[in-house]
Amino acid sequence: MLRSMMRIRLVLLAFAGGAPMAAPAAAADAPVGIFEGHGDVGAVLHAGEAAFDPGRNAYTLAGSGENMWNARDAFQFAWKRASGDLSLAADVAFAGQGTDPHRKACLMIRQGLDADSAYVDVAVHGDGLTSLQFRSAKGERTQEVRASTRAPRRLRIEKRGKYVTLSFDSGGDVPLALGFTGAAARIVLEEPFYVGLAVCSHNKDVVERAVFSNVELVSPLPSTSGKPVLHSTLETMTMSSTDRSVVYVTPGRIEAPNWLADGNNLIYNSGGRIYRIPAGGGQPAAIDTGFATRCNNDHGLSPDGKTLAISDQSRGRDSLIYTLPIEGGTPRRITEKGPSYWHGWSPDGRTLAFCGSRGGEFDIYTIPAEGGAETRLTTAPGLDDGPEYAPDGRIYFNSVRGGSMQIWRMNADGSDQQPVTNDEFNNWFPHISPDGRTMVFLTYDRSVEGHPENQDVALRRMDLATRRVDVLARLFGGQGTINVPCWSPDGKRIAFVTYQLIAPEGAGDRRPVTP
Repeated sequence: MLRSMMRIRLVLLAFAGGAPMAAPAAAADAPVGIFEGHGDVGAVLHAGEAAFDPGRNAYTLAGSGENMWNARDAFQFAWKRASGDLSLAADVAFAGQGTDPHRKACLMIRQGLDADSAYVDVAVHGDGLTSLQFRSAKGERTQEVRASTRAPRRLRIEKRGKYVTLSFDSGGDVPLALGFTGAAARIVLEEPFYVGLAVCSHNKDVVERAVFSNVELVSPLPSTSGKPVLHSTLETMTMSSTDRSVVYVTPGRIEAPNWLADGNNLIYNSGGRIYRIPAGGGQPAAIDTGFATRCNNDHGLSPDGKTLAISDQSRGRDSLIYTLPIEGGTPRRITEKGPSYWHGWSPDGRTLAFCGSRGGEFDIYTIPAEGGAETRLTTAPGLDDGPEYAPDGRIYFNSVRGGSMQIWRMNADGSDQQPVTNDEFNNWFPHISPDGRTMVFLTYDRSVEGHPENQDVALRRMDLATRRVDVLARLFGGQGTINVPCWSPDGKRIAFVTYQLIAPEGAGDRRPVTP
């Protein structure tokens, strides 16, 4: 047992032609506390160091490095090889004011010690920004999920299966149980991988220090006897970067966010009610929908943002479509027949598109926004669902008519029905950007029938001119994630809901690793 502070300094880096040459981390490693070794990952100008104080169970890391971002990283890492499910928690504090507000102190799980390795970490920045950052595969670009709270007192990164989550205690006089922040990432790592502490100065010319105290590594995680609790996270994504921000996280199920016309607020459904919440975070408030207290996840706004369409089952077993002022009020019935599920509003505001079952066959219909006769647009056998108008007036929808669920497009009168996707996945709920150039949609594995909840899914994006598709995010979700229009009015962001099944805090016998 160590009785005094053990300090281990790294070997100096060699220079070639004036450029920093990082030695492999394993080459300069020496044990430090519970960690097998430490060293600089990537090219750094100044060698880092690590020290352990057993009296406080505290680690001080000094690290340089230009950044931990994009496709390559540079930082100091104290690490231990690990396998299976685990968690790492610590109180985190920077030393001094620092040079760059984006200096980082991290709890990290990393595939390897290469600068471009796949990884996931929970990072506290010098300015208090707290996020879960990850690179899904070697050489890919780093992505981020920003938490809604800044500068928490204690952090935890936890890996269970393919999902890694961020929990923290934001402070106070009495220590709180670490709470799930809503930030989660799906990442597949081969065993063994590395787990540990990291510091990056975010400025190649300086060295920054951070202290990680009360460090607790639990590996493996114990099995839990308590029933996992479903948590829902309302998120937004900036489309130019694919970085994500947590708006609101809560136990239970919330679904299907829409943006309000001001671009500053969102609505979603939960427990049969419709709620409004600031897009920057805050507390939700219920919208008065009168008698309609069994609203489902098919709702949205008129083009002018003044009217809300809802699908509700309060009067009978079948879902019916109603409209009401966005401020709240008495719903006005639009569809006489049910079940009817709203999905789209024409650009001129005159027509609604919906999925309806008539005689046991689900098809796409339109109806005047003020009510009246409905028009059937699709007649192919099998499910047609999710109709949404594009800015040019055409309707996008998903259909199983070809043997798997794919995205289709047709004219507003139902003519010229053509496939938009035709791949190895099941694709649902097309949402078209305000400029008409981009489509976001939900993807399931081909083996999944319908659009169930609590599945491994992906949000994907298609350039409608080139038909090029890329993955925006891999999520735990499905039903409720993006059922209805989800683009911000300016086309810069989307909103969606992700889900996690979180073990009750304190469940199982957590046995920390000791030096």
